[in-house]
Amino acid sequence: YQNLLKGLKPSTRQRFTALTLDYPEPAVERAILEREGRATPEIAARLVQLAQALRRLTDHDLEETASTRLLVMAARLVASGLPLRDACRAAVVDALSDDHDTLRALDEVVRAVVGDGD
Repeated sequence: YQNLLKGLKPSTRQRFTALTLDYPEPAVERAILEREGRATPEIAARLVQLAQALRRLTDHDLEETASTRLLVMAARLVASGLPLRDACRAAVVDALSDDHDTLRALDEVVRAVVGDGD
């Protein structure tokens, strides 16, 4: 939403209240994934580790990065039986970009953090 507000004229932007929020602390984010995404503690920890790695990326001009909402979606896919790497690709990587090179780079981060299978 921050990018949306940046594109508004100043007179329009002044009609809104903007709150600056950061991502939850890792322990809190893991708890969210366990509760909302039905993730095991191990899966929640790996998803948070992935999110932290993706959030550090600065080279790929991503408009957004791995939100807690996307992590919850990935956790739910894993809980329903999808392998972790496939869930990360479907819920996180594919949601962040449609550029082939960027998708490949994001998938390499997924591979480095969660491995090739599961």
